[in-house]
Amino acid sequence: MKAIVVGLLALVVASSVVAKLPAPSDEAKAKAAEAAAKTAHTGKMDAYLLCKAQDKVAARTSKAAAKPAAKDAAPLPLCVDPGPFVYTPAPPASATAAAASAPAAAAVAAAPASKPQDKKP
Repeated sequence: MKAIVVGLLALVVASSVVAKLPAPSDEAKAKAAEAAAKTAHTGKMDAYLLCKAQDKVAARTSKAAAKPAAKDAAPLPLCVDPGPFVYTPAPPASATAAAASAPAAAAVAAAPASKPQDKKP
Protein backbone atom coordinates (compact mmCIF):
# COMPACT_ATOMS: atom_id res chain seq x y z
CA MET A 1 0.00 0.00 0.00
CA LYS A 2 2.84 2.38 0.85
CA ALA A 3 4.50 1.62 -2.49
CA ILE A 4 1.33 2.62 -4.38
CA VAL A 5 0.99 5.89 -2.45
CA VAL A 6 4.65 6.75 -2.98
CA GLY A 7 4.36 5.89 -6.67
CA LEU A 8 1.29 8.09 -7.13
CA LEU A 9 2.94 10.95 -5.26
CA ALA A 10 6.03 10.67 -7.47
CA LEU A 11 3.81 10.67 -10.57
CA VAL A 12 2.00 13.85 -9.46
CA VAL A 13 5.27 15.64 -8.70
CA ALA A 14 6.83 14.56 -12.01
CA SER A 15 3.81 15.67 -14.05
CA SER A 16 3.78 19.09 -12.40
CA VAL A 17 7.48 19.56 -13.20
CA VAL A 18 7.02 18.57 -16.84
CA ALA A 19 4.07 20.91 -17.26
CA LYS A 20 6.18 23.92 -16.26
CA LEU A 21 9.07 23.38 -18.70
CA PRO A 22 9.59 26.30 -21.09
CA ALA A 23 9.48 25.84 -24.85
CA PRO A 24 12.88 25.00 -26.34
CA SER A 25 14.82 27.88 -27.87
CA ASP A 26 15.77 28.04 -31.54
CA GLU A 27 19.32 27.05 -30.63
CA ALA A 28 18.08 23.96 -28.77
CA LYS A 29 15.87 23.04 -31.72
CA ALA A 30 18.84 23.37 -34.09
CA LYS A 31 20.99 21.16 -31.87
CA ALA A 32 18.22 18.56 -31.74
CA ALA A 33 17.87 18.62 -35.53
CA GLU A 34 21.62 18.17 -35.95
CA ALA A 35 21.63 15.29 -33.47
CA ALA A 36 18.77 13.63 -35.38
CA ALA A 37 20.65 14.03 -38.67
CA LYS A 38 23.83 12.60 -37.13
CA THR A 39 21.89 9.62 -35.75
CA ALA A 40 20.33 8.96 -39.17
CA HIS A 41 23.77 9.09 -40.82
CA THR A 42 25.16 6.69 -38.23
CA GLY A 43 22.34 4.27 -39.04
CA LYS A 44 23.14 4.49 -42.76
CA MET A 45 26.83 3.91 -42.08
CA ASP A 46 26.06 0.89 -39.88
CA ALA A 47 23.85 -0.57 -42.62
CA TYR A 48 26.65 -0.05 -45.15
CA LEU A 49 29.23 -1.79 -42.96
CA LEU A 50 26.82 -4.67 -42.33
CA CYS A 51 26.23 -5.02 -46.08
CA LYS A 52 29.97 -5.17 -46.75
CA ALA A 53 30.44 -7.82 -44.05
CA GLN A 54 27.59 -9.89 -45.46
CA ASP A 55 29.11 -9.67 -48.93
CA LYS A 56 32.44 -11.00 -47.59
CA VAL A 57 30.73 -13.90 -45.85
CA ALA A 58 28.64 -14.70 -48.92
CA ALA A 59 31.71 -14.67 -51.16
CA ARG A 60 33.59 -16.97 -48.79
CA THR A 61 30.62 -19.31 -48.50
CA SER A 62 30.03 -19.50 -52.24
CA LYS A 63 33.70 -20.34 -52.84
CA ALA A 64 33.53 -23.09 -50.22
CA ALA A 65 30.35 -24.57 -51.64
CA ALA A 66 31.52 -24.24 -55.29
CA LYS A 67 27.97 -24.63 -56.55
CA PRO A 68 26.78 -22.94 -59.69
CA ALA A 69 24.45 -20.01 -59.06
CA ALA A 70 20.77 -20.59 -59.56
CA LYS A 71 19.38 -18.92 -62.68
CA ASP A 72 16.26 -17.66 -60.92
CA ALA A 73 18.16 -16.12 -58.00
CA ALA A 74 17.70 -12.38 -57.65
CA PRO A 75 20.88 -10.29 -57.85
CA LEU A 76 22.10 -8.89 -54.57
CA PRO A 77 21.72 -5.14 -54.04
CA LEU A 78 24.91 -3.14 -54.09
CA CYS A 79 26.25 -1.66 -50.89
CA VAL A 80 26.07 2.14 -51.12
CA ASP A 81 28.55 4.16 -49.10
CA PRO A 82 26.72 7.12 -47.50
CA GLY A 83 29.92 9.19 -47.39
CA PRO A 84 31.06 11.50 -44.60
CA PHE A 85 28.54 13.26 -42.36
CA VAL A 86 27.61 16.70 -43.68
CA TYR A 87 24.94 18.79 -41.97
CA THR A 88 23.41 21.86 -43.58
CA PRO A 89 20.93 23.54 -41.25
CA ALA A 90 17.58 24.65 -42.63
CA PRO A 91 16.85 28.39 -42.60
CA PRO A 92 14.81 29.62 -39.64
CA ALA A 93 11.04 29.34 -40.02
CA SER A 94 10.53 33.08 -39.49
CA ALA A 95 12.85 33.93 -42.42
CA THR A 96 11.09 31.42 -44.65
CA ALA A 97 7.66 32.79 -43.76
CA ALA A 98 8.79 36.39 -44.35
CA ALA A 99 10.26 35.49 -47.74
CA ALA A 100 7.07 33.69 -48.75
CA SER A 101 4.80 36.57 -47.74
CA ALA A 102 6.91 39.28 -49.44
CA PRO A 103 5.87 38.42 -53.04
CA ALA A 104 2.21 38.25 -52.04
CA ALA A 105 2.38 41.68 -50.41
CA ALA A 106 4.11 43.12 -53.48
CA ALA A 107 1.40 41.69 -55.76
CA VAL A 108 -1.35 43.29 -53.67
CA ALA A 109 0.41 46.65 -53.68
CA ALA A 110 0.96 46.53 -57.46
CA ALA A 111 -2.68 45.74 -58.28
CA PRO A 112 -4.63 48.83 -59.41
CA ALA A 113 -7.42 49.94 -57.16
CA SER A 114 -10.84 49.27 -58.63
CA LYS A 115 -13.01 52.31 -59.22
CA PRO A 116 -16.62 52.20 -58.16
CA GLN A 117 -18.88 52.58 -61.16
CA ASP A 118 -21.79 54.95 -61.06
CA LYS A 119 -25.13 53.33 -61.71
CA LYS A 120 -27.43 55.32 -63.96
CA PRO A 121 -31.13 55.11 -63.22
